[in-house]
Amino acid sequence: MQKQPEKAPRLITISVSHYCEKARWALERLEVPYIEERHMPLFHRLATRKNGGGQTTPVLVTEAGTLSDSSDILQYLDGITAESKKFYPADPKLRREVKKLEDLFNKQLGPSIRLWAYFYLLDDRQLMRRLWCDGVPPVERASFPFVFPLIREAARRGYNITAESSASAHDKVKRIFENVNARLADERSYLVGDRFSAADLTFACLAAPAVLPAEYGASLPHLDELPDEIAGAIKELRETPAGAYILRLFREERHG
Repeated sequence: MQKQPEKAPRLITISVSHYCEKARWALERLEVPYIEERHMPLFHRLATRKNGGGQTTPVLVTEAGTLSDSSDILQYLDGITAESKKFYPADPKLRREVKKLEDLFNKQLGPSIRLWAYFYLLDDRQLMRRLWCDGVPPVERASFPFVFPLIREAARRGYNITAESSASAHDKVKRIFENVNARLADERSYLVGDRFSAADLTFACLAAPAVLPAEYGASLPHLDELPDEIAGAIKELRETPAGAYILRLFREERHG
């Protein structure tokens, strides 16, 4: 195990991002002191590029270098923590299983939930102001009325957000939930093995916008703020074994 960093790492985020919540939860679970630097979408690129990252968040700036992927951040944290707290099991078979699930959630679940949610949310200026301006510098908050149309259009183009792509994304989310439902059918406490791992952390965080846990580390919408169609879908997902599992993890593990 490497020693803990002497200087607190800096976490550059878009506060509402579920990938950023993954990094936040990991740092806080391991009790690693850190400084979070929140930015609005597009503004975040100035901070990430300045610190050696790319165009996405989270970016963790450490004494050892800059990490610009949530899974890389977890791997780094595993290297500075005790064996009993690691996110990846020592057993090779369990480790492969954890990484396989983490990869599925990172590449399939996270993007699908983001696309599906933004289809319904992007036209609600006041809600997006709360989600995107949570904890950002005053100059960014003040610029929101002027830059919001630009950021909204960039999101729609960048994520290819249409009615058709949103419906397809929702279907993919439901299929992944069904996959997790099947895994939980034997009443296991965690997805892999007998303790909390990167698989649990990644699923809980990247699926959080689909069930809206109260313990999330940044502002999320409230059900009564949402259009009826997506609010109803969220209620249905909450009632699945996978949805209940996410809510339990946030309730019991997020700040405990």
